[in-house]
Amino acid sequence: MKAVAIDLGGSHAGIAIVEDRAILTSEHISLASEEGLKPALPKIQSVINGLLNNLAIKTSECAGLAIGFCGMVDGECSKVISTNGKYEDALSIDLAAWSMAEFGLPLAIENDARLALMGEWYAGAARGYEDVVMITLGTGIGGAVLIGGKPFRTKQPQAGCLGGHISVRSSGPACSCGAYGCMESEAAGWSLPLIVKNWPGVSQSKLASIPSVNFRSVFELAEEGDQIALDIRNHCLQVWAAGTIGLIHAYGPECVVFGGGVMQSADVILPFVRDYVKQHVWQPVGTTEIVAAALGNDAGLLGSVPLILAKMHSTQ
Repeated sequence: MKAVAIDLGGSHAGIAIVEDRAILTSEHISLASEEGLKPALPKIQSVINGLLNNLAIKTSECAGLAIGFCGMVDGECSKVISTNGKYEDALSIDLAAWSMAEFGLPLAIENDARLALMGEWYAGAARGYEDVVMITLGTGIGGAVLIGGKPFRTKQPQAGCLGGHISVRSSGPACSCGAYGCMESEAAGWSLPLIVKNWPGVSQSKLASIPSVNFRSVFELAEEGDQIALDIRNHCLQVWAAGTIGLIHAYGPECVVFGGGVMQSADVILPFVRDYVKQHVWQPVGTTEIVAAALGNDAGLLGSVPLILAKMHSTQ
């Protein structure tokens, strides 16, 4: 089955033509979410047409168009319902009508974290599992849940998507979500500079002289023996591991998939989390596999096929 796939982030979009478990061709473009989605649609449309033309594929050969959106959506109604400051005008855009008018294709839309997990389940690290949790470590900490091979949903659109907002320390720093001590506020890309700034004795560390601290610099200095960097790295590892325990206890997955840019240090992160989980999880039956994502930035694009298939089955 062929499909058009769009993975829409706050500053970029990945656009692809996919067939089953393969990306036939793709292109990544820069966008500015603060300018809104409506001005970006002609650019996206042009890229899609170009990709189709290069492959000599007609839109009629595609089963649908799938969008992974960086916010909360109502997949049944194909609408964006919460943007969290990105593409604010998306709330008033009828994307289903746009897809049909420009390409003659039915639309399937999903939260980008859920779609990435669907991709890993369909074609990547979670293939063969039915109950899966995904944790994405990056600027924020994304989350998604599949139960029985289907996205976990309730009447609340954020269901299963806020793994990064599990509180691991009630006296911790305020989080962007309004709670305190979330995984995100304790160990995410956006919170790391503040954590480093407030860390006791940081002036004795090489971290103090780095203008823009990120996880790469923390992990590299920790390997070099910088004690403060090592302490901060271990704090982050502890936060991620404790959050993983919470997600395993909440959803009972067979597999936890870790993705995101921070997983460049998977050789350090995964052994720590696996060992912590083995020691502290309450799991009377079986064990949960903890693995690295396999598809990288392609996960959301490859998730388009199972998303469209699910949409087709729900309307039959």
